[in-house]
Amino acid sequence: MIAGVFSARTWVPVGVLAALAYCAHRRRVARAEPRGPDGRQPVDRSQLELKMVQVVFRHGARSPLKPLPQKQQAEWNLQLLEVPPHTQFDYTITNLAGGPKPHSSFDSQYRETKLKGGMFAGQLTNVGMQQMFTLGERLRKNYVEDIPFLSPTFNPLEVFVRSTNIYRNLESTRCLLAGLFQCQKEGPIIIHTDEASSEVLYPNYQNCWNLQERTRGRRKAASLQPGISEDLQKVKEGMGITSNDGVDFFSLLDNVAAEQVHSLLSCPTLKRFARMIEQRAVDTALYVIQGEDRESLQMAVGPFLHILESNLLKVVDPATPPDKTRKLYLYAAHDVTLMPLLITLGIFDHKWPPFAVDLTMELYQHQESKEWFVQLYYRGEEQVPKGCPDRLCPLDKFLNTLSVYTLSPEKYHTLCSQVQVMETESD
Repeated sequence: MIAGVFSARTWVPVGVLAALAYCAHRRRVARAEPRGPDGRQPVDRSQLELKMVQVVFRHGARSPLKPLPQKQQAEWNLQLLEVPPHTQFDYTITNLAGGPKPHSSFDSQYRETKLKGGMFAGQLTNVGMQQMFTLGERLRKNYVEDIPFLSPTFNPLEVFVRSTNIYRNLESTRCLLAGLFQCQKEGPIIIHTDEASSEVLYPNYQNCWNLQERTRGRRKAASLQPGISEDLQKVKEGMGITSNDGVDFFSLLDNVAAEQVHSLLSCPTLKRFARMIEQRAVDTALYVIQGEDRESLQMAVGPFLHILESNLLKVVDPATPPDKTRKLYLYAAHDVTLMPLLITLGIFDHKWPPFAVDLTMELYQHQESKEWFVQLYYRGEEQVPKGCPDRLCPLDKFLNTLSVYTLSPEKYHTLCSQVQVMETESD
């Protein structure tokens, strides 16, 4: 959707120029060597060594964030909160500096909404816990059993963990780690979190005035777009919803997705229109995000891309001390994080990111040429990022793709405050 709209900036990282210069030399040499039918020098994958893995994942299945204004309500029984014993794994939560856990304003808000059956809004269920444990088991197979990359027990010197400061994400991370390391650890598990006001693992509309202003009108206008408006009215009429209580395709999808994964049913209309509801929610989100609006995407996920990029650069830079990198970086995020990330990478499949979905980024080094490559997976399937010749992407090409949207903290705050500055000047 956004391919070709922007010309990519040339990526020039500090501290690794020598390494990339050598990579460029190797590619020049390769031009004189025999090539495959596609014109590219094939990479001997047996010579690739895995150096780092980064996983961005959505939390497991949960209760809805807000019930729909209808008489029929699904029953969210408290038994759904019973923790499967095999997912139990002790952990500690700190802020990014290692201090006390910040207050979670979101969890306080969720507890104000009690659902039929006794659960609160947005609570991780045992279905979601099992989903995350299963994802952890898949990562264990990939990086412990098939490839002896990680230790079979959790080692804080190998793994860095960060989550948004929302309880369902923290608990999802616990379950993933339990599956990945089979509840075995050699040191304390620390999950790092940030204040809601400065969080960058999701588009921070409250903290970024410019992003808030750009998208506010779009969200209102989205439900009035041809097709979207008619379909929304059709679903609401089928459910007997006559009021305008903020019911849109986001809230409809939130409820239908939560009910379906738990085999609950509040209204036959939701089930009948489930596929259309998901597609219209995607259409609405794409209208709000507007992939051609580079700055909106930058403000949505630019700081997070900067973190992912920095992790790559630290590993590539030979001057980085060993204790400043990890083999595995885990980031517990949300659907609203993954969608713009997938768009910036050019791999969005026009489907809403489901519960417990993962975006995995592997970094390899060729043992002979010393070239670096990135391999990307979404939902466990190989992807070809935008700007890359194939699934095994040369690092410099991958970083050029990221650089279009990456924002340093300084540039992020400058861009986010532009509207605020203009408003102040007009007062």
